[in-house]
This record gives sequence, structure tokens and C-alpha cells, in this order.
Amino acid sequence: MTTIVRVPEELSARVPAEQRGPGRARDDVRLLVSRGTRVTHHAFRELPGLLRAGDLLVVNTSPTLAAAVDGRIGDAPVVVHFSTRGDDGRWAVELREPDGRGTTRARAGTRAGTEVRLPEGVRLVVEEPAGGPEPVGRQPLGRHSVGRYRERLWWGRVEGGAVLELLRGHGRPIRYSYTTRDQPLSAYQTLFSLPSPDGAGSAEMPSAGRPFTERVVAELVRGGVGFARITLHTGVASAEAHEPPYPEWFTVPEASARAIGAAAAGGGRVIAVGTTAVRAVESAVGADGAVRACQGWTDLVVTPERGVRVVDGLLTGLHEPEASHLLMLRAVAGRAAVDRAYEEALRGLYLWHEFGDVHLLLGEETPR
Repeated sequence: MTTIVRVPEELSARVPAEQRGPGRARDDVRLLVSRGTRVTHHAFRELPGLLRAGDLLVVNTSPTLAAAVDGRIGDAPVVVHFSTRGDDGRWAVELREPDGRGTTRARAGTRAGTEVRLPEGVRLVVEEPAGGPEPVGRQPLGRHSVGRYRERLWWGRVEGGAVLELLRGHGRPIRYSYTTRDQPLSAYQTLFSLPSPDGAGSAEMPSAGRPFTERVVAELVRGGVGFARITLHTGVASAEAHEPPYPEWFTVPEASARAIGAAAAGGGRVIAVGTTAVRAVESAVGADGAVRACQGWTDLVVTPERGVRVVDGLLTGLHEPEASHLLMLRAVAGRAAVDRAYEEALRGLYLWHEFGDVHLLLGEETPR
């Protein structure tokens, strides 16, 4: 994928930026900027000075759910990660096991018919691999990688209670072993998070938006930078192997579609805040290259071969070498730019993961 073999353990962001010292805030992270293969180093608070009037930031408003719930299979403790709600009421879930350090690890041996006892007498019955038949109205979850999800993601049906109520009463945010401790759900919400009418949300935080604070947004607006909202509910990202993203629910509102078109027509750059925003916007592009309001399930995988048709830049976190998100970064900026940036990130001791530093890819200055 890139020249990165492994991210050193000491470069994992273990706590949110605002907990790393007195007076710290969410915007106290570093910002790596790529313009082609030219890389510069900044503080995130410098972002307004790096953009220009007429640019448009596309942000994801999906709220983060407390999607991890403790349960038991027989006498064995398990942790259920609720990922995606299907049209037929079932959920794509990942069953994991406690690792003895307050987090979880992959669990082997899940099979159809497995029953998980959850709080308040609720039961989860695992029915079939997520790579198998889908709920009505869905694209096959394994369409782009048949069988890759079979040992990890399963469709399950919950009996004896409503999942969203279960999450509100007994859930906690999904976290992994590189973090130090559990955090409140508020630590996983971005400034742009909005409640969904049906209570839906993301299993894991759309983390590229996390460093934004009111002062940064105000300065961007004063400088003539616009914002457009989309929603894409992300599923679990706890991949132990390289996997492409699977279908996720998204919405591009009419006002946002118009704003994207106006920015492009006026010479501004359309900059996605997060890979989720890229996926949503590029899923809403018609054959004529225009973005139109739409919603539904997207199974789009943005690769260098497919390319991007609307997005001119991307603000994102730093991804693991195995992450399929790196293919999207290459689609936006090219392989040479991504490889160069990641070499600089390692050399500069940037922090990885959802509480870490961020990367702005703008590409070379070329005509649209």
C-alpha cells in the first residue's frame, strides 16, 4: 500500500487532545498539509489561513452511538459492537471478547444460531454472515470482497427490546487497545453532530471533524470559507485485515448539493472533511458530473482507478497501512503524495487514530 510497514505503538493517540495538558482544547492537534508531494507542518488552528475565500468544507453530521454492549454467550463474556441497522430491522454486528485490559479483541468461532444474552433480558440471535444474503433493499455487503466479512460481521436479530434504547441505557463508545481508558460519549461527538430523526448514527466517530472548535469555524467563515452538511452513518472499522468499506446509509441535502455546485462553478475547492464525506459526495454525482440531493445505501469504493469527480481536497486523520481508506487518499492526491506525506508524518512523530493529528491533502494547483 505505502512504504509504511507498521505504525509505532508510541504514535497512537491514547487520549483526546484536550486531556493532554492544562488549557488544551480539541484544536490542539497538528496539521500535516500536502500539496502534491510538497509537505508542510502546521497547527490545526492555522487551517483558516491555509484555505481561501470560496472554498467549501463538506462535513458529516452523523452522531456517534454508544455502540458497544456487554453480553454473554453461555458463561463466556463477549462485547457486541452494533454496526449498521438493515432495512429489515436486523443489525450487522461484530462479536468480540474482552482482552483483560478494558478493551476487546477479535473473537473466533461465531456461527449461525449463536445467542447472546444482553442487559434487560434482551437477546441477540446471530443469523448469517454479513457476506451472505442481505436485507431487502440492500446491496450485498460482500459485493466488493466476497467472504471477507464472514468471520467478523454477522446479521443478527434482537429480541426482547429495542437496540437504540439498549445502547442509550447500557452502551458505551467503541474503543480499541491503543487508547488509555473509556471516554464519555461526548468525547466522540464532533462539533457538527446532529441528532438523527430516527435515532440512527455512526458506530464509530467521523473523526476528521473532531478538531473543529467554534473559534476555528468562526475564523473560517470570516475568511469566506463555506460549509455544506452531509450525513453518512459509519459502521465499525475494527478490521484485523485489509477490507474495503461496506454499504452505509447517506444523505446529501438539496442545500448542500447546491452549495457544492456553486463552489465548483465559482472556482472554489470542494474539500471533504473525512473519508465519509468523500464517499457521500461522490455517491451523489450524476453522469453529468453534477451533485444532486439524494439518500440511500452507498456501496461506492473510491479507488485511484475510479478517481474522484467532485472532491478537490480532503481533511482526514492518519490511517493504518492496511486501511482501505488509503486508496481513497490516493484517488484524491495520488500515490506519490500520500507516500511522501506518511513518510513525513512518521518522521515528525504525528499521532494516529481518532484522537490524533490530521492531514490536509489539496493536490497540485491545476485547473478544474
